[in-house]
Amino acid sequence: MELLQLQYFRTVARLEHMTKAAEQLHIAQPALSKTISRLEEDLGVSLFDRANRQIRLNAFGKAFLAKVEASLSLLEEGQKEVMDMAGLERGIVSIATNALNRLSPAIAAFRERFPDVSFRINQIAPAETNQIGVLLERGNVDLGFGPMSIHKPGIRELPVLLAEVYLAVPHGHRLEHQSSITLDQVADDSFIDYKSGHPFRQVNDEISRKAGIRRTIVCEVEEPTALGSLVQAGLGVAFVPGCKGDQLPQYTLLTIEGTDNKRAFSVSWNEVRYRSEAACEFQRFLVEYFADK
Repeated sequence: MELLQLQYFRTVARLEHMTKAAEQLHIAQPALSKTISRLEEDLGVSLFDRANRQIRLNAFGKAFLAKVEASLSLLEEGQKEVMDMAGLERGIVSIATNALNRLSPAIAAFRERFPDVSFRINQIAPAETNQIGVLLERGNVDLGFGPMSIHKPGIRELPVLLAEVYLAVPHGHRLEHQSSITLDQVADDSFIDYKSGHPFRQVNDEISRKAGIRRTIVCEVEEPTALGSLVQAGLGVAFVPGCKGDQLPQYTLLTIEGTDNKRAFSVSWNEVRYRSEAACEFQRFLVEYFADK
């Protein structure tokens, strides 16, 4: 049994799709299929149920995957420890985030201080935020970052950034030149917001509820860039988080009176998993970096 077989099996087991796994591993599908077949021969059992060109992990496969995940995770932690022995400057930080736009400037600033540190970034779609906790549990990433709470045993969270929520209005809007507004003033406006289930949508719904308004949502999006583009195009107004020192985009941000609405962005980690020295240093750096934001 070879290490490469285990790594290939883990990818196939997670995706339950041979073609997608081959693409992710950057190898030919026939070669991957042959590797998995050899592994099954070594074990003496089939790990997948195969029917109509589809594969599904069976009971043997699920039991074996749990052990493979644990074994590969220990080996990866060992690799991190050895790299740490060579010094922080050559370390690697692996991080999962659903708020890359907030994290990117911090990464750039950190790399100015430690230019030889490498980053492996797993960008998570907002609708799949729970995957950050899964990756932390498995030890696939050192850190998580975003506006979420991960309610899992062993996962620690540290808020590092509180962003005030503003109302974004397009240029030419009747309230554009006011420094602040109440939500009653825009109760009849068209709103752009995130899709139901998005963590920001829940925050925005709560803001509206506290203000006693019922919004008319004309567009639902998944990404902050899409929301900003639609506001800029004049399709409606939207709730947008901002921080001191943010560069204003191509719309106007108005302070919302009578509210104390913040979005908390946290860094998270698995306290029972090994974290590289570079990851620990970046975690400390995030606290320092966002302190004045």
